[in-house]
Amino acid sequence: MSNETFDASELLSKITPTPMVAIDYTPEQQIALITEKMTDIMNILGLDLTDDSLQDTPRRVAKMYVNEIFAGLREENFPKVTVIENKMDYNQMIVAKQVGIMSMCEHHLMTIDGFATIAYIPNKKVIGLSKMNRIAKYFCQRPQVQERLTKQIADCMQTVLETEHVAVSIDAKHFCLVQRGIEDTGSTTNTCDIRGDFRKPETRSEFLRHCQVGVLKS
Repeated sequence: MSNETFDASELLSKITPTPMVAIDYTPEQQIALITEKMTDIMNILGLDLTDDSLQDTPRRVAKMYVNEIFAGLREENFPKVTVIENKMDYNQMIVAKQVGIMSMCEHHLMTIDGFATIAYIPNKKVIGLSKMNRIAKYFCQRPQVQERLTKQIADCMQTVLETEHVAVSIDAKHFCLVQRGIEDTGSTTNTCDIRGDFRKPETRSEFLRHCQVGVLKS
């Protein structure tokens, strides 16, 4: 069997949704509009946009939002995900550890920074190793809450691989707690979505041992 690829629209319809409304803007139109609004915000803050260090900041921010930080809001940016037939009849846990997580908290638009552990037990399909990282990155490129991000990655893995035996854990630092509010620089938040055979005590314990290997980014 050759590599199997997926229609992004159909696949994403099966994933826990991000709160969104339909828009007709092209990326270029989004950049132009956000540039205007960011100019207003910076003017209201009293920043001098005639200064050569600041004059291009509104457009830089707009391009960053549309093309990078929030690129996961557009389905056409979903990565090419391929799976192959499990000809090896491999039936043990496959784990991707220390998968970098960098997203934005949807409450304050501040950074979420940490690591994910992503695991599955194959049925008829296996996925290319880098594809797990790419799936995580895509859903990170949205305003997020960590609970939803964890579920979206697990949903996608389960849908693509057609196996219920999926587990995802994320351990991350939230800069809305670090730079504002409680200003706690040391705490992290852990979320897990454990499905299928990963709910069995021995398999769950093995997965959670893998989760302890990573060291949170400083």
